[in-house]
Amino acid sequence: MSVTSRRIPVQGRSQETVQKVLAATSGLLARGLAVESLTTAAIAAEAHVSVGALYRFFPDKQAIVDAIGLRHMEAFQEALSMRLMFAFPASPQDFLAAVVDGFADYLVAHPDFRTIAFGQGGAGRTISRATRDAYAASGEVADLVRSFLAEVFGVAVTEEFEFRLRLAIETGDRLLGYAFEQESEETRRRVIAETKRVLNLMLF
Repeated sequence: MSVTSRRIPVQGRSQETVQKVLAATSGLLARGLAVESLTTAAIAAEAHVSVGALYRFFPDKQAIVDAIGLRHMEAFQEALSMRLMFAFPASPQDFLAAVVDGFADYLVAHPDFRTIAFGQGGAGRTISRATRDAYAASGEVADLVRSFLAEVFGVAVTEEFEFRLRLAIETGDRLLGYAFEQESEETRRRVIAETKRVLNLMLF
């Protein structure tokens, strides 16, 4: 069974209900509603479905938020792969900068994911740890970074490098969260630039 829903709908009407619920929740989050303020009743009203229909597929609002978060994380990986394909980095440092810039750009373009990733007003992430860990364990972005550095740039993936990579991912995540707390775009860009410098120091 999925960590994000009660069942995987196969019928057209069921799939339509799920998509309405996910779209409605994304819309509410994109308009600035904090996850803490979300209710299943508000989501159902926004989606124009009954609360009972919502509960057929999602046990609670956290499951809905997690489903949206997972979709975005998968979509970001695809977007990053395309970005690297059309602007091939010349060095490990350029590659790392492309990953950071790509994620920052994705967050700007998807305010609902920004709310899920970092909370409202810097309140902290709202995707569940279990879902985040399940995504991390499946490979995804960390594996892409590791493989690219090893296969393209010949970086030795030692136990020490793996440790530094884990630290870099956590550090980058927290610094980007701080960047998006800033009110001015100029300050955000300065924080992102410093994030890239710090991560390069950690890894290379």
